[in-house]
Amino acid sequence: MPHAGTHDAVLVALSVLIAAAASYTALDLATRMRAASGWSSRAWLITAAIAMGGGVWSMHFVAMLAFSLPGLEVGYDLRLTLLSLALPIAVTGLGFFVVNRPGAGPAALCLSGLVMGLGIAGMHYTGMAAMRMPADLRYDHLWVAVSILVAIGAAVAALWLAFNQTGVRQRLLAALIMGLAVSGMHYAAMQGAVFSSEAPVDHAHGSASVSQMHLALWVTGTTFLILVLALAAAMFDRHLSQASEREAAALRASEERFRLLLQSVSDYAIFMLDPDGRIANWNTGAERIKGYTAHEIIGSHLSRFYAQEDLEAGVPATALETAAREGRFEAEGWRVRKDGSRFWANVVIHAIRSEQGQLVGYAKITRDITERKQAQEALDQAREALAQAQKMEAIGQLTGGVAHDFNNLLMAVLGSLELMGKRLPDDPRLRRLLDNAVQGAQRGAALTQRMLAFARRQELKPEVVDLPDLVRGMTDLLQRSIGPRVRIETRFPLGLPRVMVDAHQCELALLNLTVNARDAMPEGGTITIAGREAGAGDAASLPDGRYVCLSVTDTGTGMDAQTLARAQEPFFTTKGVGKGTGLGLSMVQGLAAQSHGRLLLRSRLGEGTTAEMWLPMAEASARHAEAPGPAIRQRGSARALTVLVADDDGLVLENTVAMLEDLGHRVVEARSGHEALDLLRRTRGLDLVITDQAMPGMTGAQLAQTIAAERFDVPVILASGYGEASEAHQTLPRLSKPFDQATLARAVDEAVGVDLACRPA
Repeated sequence: MPHAGTHDAVLVALSVLIAAAASYTALDLATRMRAASGWSSRAWLITAAIAMGGGVWSMHFVAMLAFSLPGLEVGYDLRLTLLSLALPIAVTGLGFFVVNRPGAGPAALCLSGLVMGLGIAGMHYTGMAAMRMPADLRYDHLWVAVSILVAIGAAVAALWLAFNQTGVRQRLLAALIMGLAVSGMHYAAMQGAVFSSEAPVDHAHGSASVSQMHLALWVTGTTFLILVLALAAAMFDRHLSQASEREAAALRASEERFRLLLQSVSDYAIFMLDPDGRIANWNTGAERIKGYTAHEIIGSHLSRFYAQEDLEAGVPATALETAAREGRFEAEGWRVRKDGSRFWANVVIHAIRSEQGQLVGYAKITRDITERKQAQEALDQAREALAQAQKMEAIGQLTGGVAHDFNNLLMAVLGSLELMGKRLPDDPRLRRLLDNAVQGAQRGAALTQRMLAFARRQELKPEVVDLPDLVRGMTDLLQRSIGPRVRIETRFPLGLPRVMVDAHQCELALLNLTVNARDAMPEGGTITIAGREAGAGDAASLPDGRYVCLSVTDTGTGMDAQTLARAQEPFFTTKGVGKGTGLGLSMVQGLAAQSHGRLLLRSRLGEGTTAEMWLPMAEASARHAEAPGPAIRQRGSARALTVLVADDDGLVLENTVAMLEDLGHRVVEARSGHEALDLLRRTRGLDLVITDQAMPGMTGAQLAQTIAAERFDVPVILASGYGEASEAHQTLPRLSKPFDQATLARAVDEAVGVDLACRPA
């Protein structure tokens, strides 16, 4: 007879709870499966399949334990029971795998749900077939169809929820609904099951036995333990994943900030190199400095930036080897831009190593310091020029002092020889010896004039000079001086402005330059003397003002850079011993400087030399002309005068006194300015004062100022071997040492206002 059987309410409730818990666990594990990749994703897929399939089987098993036929003993076949456990796990895993594949769409979802639903339904009926009892079992086809549809629907819903983003609340609600659906599938199938037994059934006992209850609780506990462990693993993995995501986000943010930092730096080229020296990234500064864009340069070797000479010397490889060995490499040198231009770079390369110490690449920083190098070179040149100027100034001071003392010696020698010549008997041999001595002393005087010219202490008488006329007037002299093997050409433009210069000294300077040019052409050649007005390109090398250039160009051997740098130094010469004093160019340079101009030399070895003497135009340099002296007073006759002579050098003083006495004058001697002033205050009837300029305690100019201040009506003549031009004594009559007796006589007559034509022989 047919029996419907009974269900234990407690176990029914446990079965529904198991289905809901398994559904929630499967949905939660599915989120980990989506978040993971590779073997981790597959591990979570298997875990989700076990949780879902195993949970459905546990629900089914507990629900079967809740079912009983009173009076009948029910047993289970072990193999079919295990098969019913494996079946839902397998189909659930297959469904998760198919739907989790990239590009899976609705069709794959429906097909997987169909297979998974049929597998779950198959699990139920396999479990029913595992029952062993003294009764026959048959099914109502309608309820079978309903149970299968419910299983398929629950499977599709589970797969869809598993691979869509859901929150905790959505998963709880979905798990409850799926639990009811899965358990509903079971109980719908049980509703369609009809049991027939010949034995009587005791309907008074409609609850499960104690052994069934214990087994159900054990299965339930085991299932929940497994589900809890799975949820704990998912929670722990989620925590780690979130921590990793936060670290990854922080790392990405840090990398982005670092990238923005590098990109914002435009003064430095900062980029990475791989261990082989190939460029891995590129910043804005690198693009600005080197000219390459990122897509043009990434992947290229750093040797692309090096000059050819550095490549031949192996500099790039040495730089990487040094950085790898010592951790850091720094150097300066020329680097090449994309357009081929060069720049001076400061390069720093740092080796980058992993935590294990393995070389993973290099960080390279390049800075364009071309402007700093140029500024440093300009500073070095300025320092060198300053040192050279200080050296020349020191030499000039020394030379001027030596020339002054030498002038005093020559003064005594020439004056004494001149006076001696008046007293010698008319003996030709003695006269010839005297003439030789005078000529030697005069050559010494010429040498001191060159030394004073270099020291800028010679006395100049600037006047307006027309350079073409000056050169034409001395062409014959120049040609005789250099000989027939050298030809002279002159090139002067029409209307060349006149200059302000001492004409006599300018002639000497031109003669010096011409002789130097001849000496530079031992095989003969051409000397070109030219003039031109300063142009825009000449302004940088000249002081402010308007200038005219008098140049002497030869076709000789020329000079190298080292010789050219020293050519204007005093006593420097490339000529043989006895063939030059080394003061020619120094004299010309001193004349140009004292005339408020400049001497420039241009030369290359084998290409000849050009000496340019730049002189101020007459209009621009009128302020430099000497002020006119005071009008000569007409004092009277050529009578014998009483003259006060002051000089600290005894030889010069004695020589001057002798020449004045030989001229018929009475002389009072003083060896200092203070002594001369005392004598002037104590002595009456003094007609003239002749004083040396460079005296200790009181200079000649200071003595003249004191005489004028105390209103002594006495003219003053200033005698000096220097060419000082201070305002204090510019207006005084001058007597340049060394002077002869005739020069002294003219100076005396001019000072006291005597007409030279009326002077008796």
